[in-house]
Amino acid sequence: MDKKLIACCGLDCGKCEARKATLLDDDALRAKVAREWAEWNNAFEIKPEHINCMGCRTEGCKTYYCSDLCRIRKCAVSKGLATCGECSQFRSCDILGQVLKNSDEAFDNLVGLYR
Repeated sequence: MDKKLIACCGLDCGKCEARKATLLDDDALRAKVAREWAEWNNAFEIKPEHINCMGCRTEGCKTYYCSDLCRIRKCAVSKGLATCGECSQFRSCDILGQVLKNSDEAFDNLVGLYR
């Protein structure tokens, strides 16, 4: 696991298809991700050209959601934290809660970074 690819929330950006599409410059994968994300988020306007991201905590491009809308990332950055795993309240955090509820891997990643 590349620790720099663990997002603020604990998700592994290395497994994200948006990052893969960016690295491979794969327009077909971008289109697939845009369709899936639009469906999952009930958003009608996610276009393939919006799918460019190198990861939450890495240098380079980020999706609009990750760079401007993600409450989790905004909170961590405002507190000067690399990830939520550095926060003493991460286990009971309302902002992070849905991610941890849906992803045991995210929890394990956050705990594992600081062992």
